[in-house]
Amino acid sequence: MKSTNFRTLDLNLLRVFDQVMAERNLTRAARNLNMTQPAVSNALNRLRDSLGDRLVVRSGYGVEPTPRALGLWPAVAEALRQLESSLSPGEFVASEANTSFILSMADATAAEIMPGLVEIIERDAPGVSMKTLPLATRDPRRLLDEGTIDLAVGYFPAVLAALSAQAQTGGIAPFDHLRLYEGEYVCVMREGHPLSSGPLTLKRYCNAHHLLVSFSGRPFGFVDEALASLGQKRRVVLTVNQFYTAGRVVATSDLLTVLPRHFVSVTGMASALRVRELPFKLSPVHVDALWHRRQAQRSDHAWLRLAVAAAARKAFDT
Repeated sequence: MKSTNFRTLDLNLLRVFDQVMAERNLTRAARNLNMTQPAVSNALNRLRDSLGDRLVVRSGYGVEPTPRALGLWPAVAEALRQLESSLSPGEFVASEANTSFILSMADATAAEIMPGLVEIIERDAPGVSMKTLPLATRDPRRLLDEGTIDLAVGYFPAVLAALSAQAQTGGIAPFDHLRLYEGEYVCVMREGHPLSSGPLTLKRYCNAHHLLVSFSGRPFGFVDEALASLGQKRRVVLTVNQFYTAGRVVATSDLLTVLPRHFVSVTGMASALRVRELPFKLSPVHVDALWHRRQAQRSDHAWLRLAVAAAARKAFDT
């Protein structure tokens, strides 16, 4: 392995290396650094010469790191984050800020979190504004990567599994997350529904007609996956992309739906709905805040994460 003279190493090359490792793509790394792609390639070549390692190799539409690069990146990334934090031109002061944030979450999540978040804004940050976009995917990483949103809040099991796997291989995942609360799904129907009394068996459940809430429009959800594991299936008559719409429809029909238990009480329709336990086991739903790692050291984004967490605690601790 080639010996590197740290005294003559251009430390700007480490910033390029960090972004290439985070993005696994030279074009996106160049955009983040406000550089051209040839300039990023040239910087990588200089760092390769200094370290005596290829660092990354082309793979599909991006690049894959070498073992040496994977070993170096955690130390380089941490050093850069500490330096960036130390040299930050100023801390976010909520009472004086005029910042705007964009969040993405489902309507059920927004119904619980946003009232507390608005209270925090009005009390502590009167100049801050927020925009909430509908969550239309279980994998919002592309939206976070492109900067379309600042924070996603929802149930992202596949994303968290991928981040955990990446961390176990020694890499630094390009996204961070924070557990906000644990939810539970229940069967919801109108008051007076034929299944509102008596045993709700798996057979009776599957023989009913159902409404599915699907953010993407895909007519097959985790309830259907759970049923399939039992060798069962249900007939989905209607698919919608909002929990509130689902509540309105089942309140005036014989369709069954599955909603977060906590959401029923804030719909304004609780008196028209009947909640029953599902006749099969579903794993708890973990709701997380998810953000891109490049936001981690920004003091305004740190305030946003703390505010969202505080609003979630208030909603579920009372």
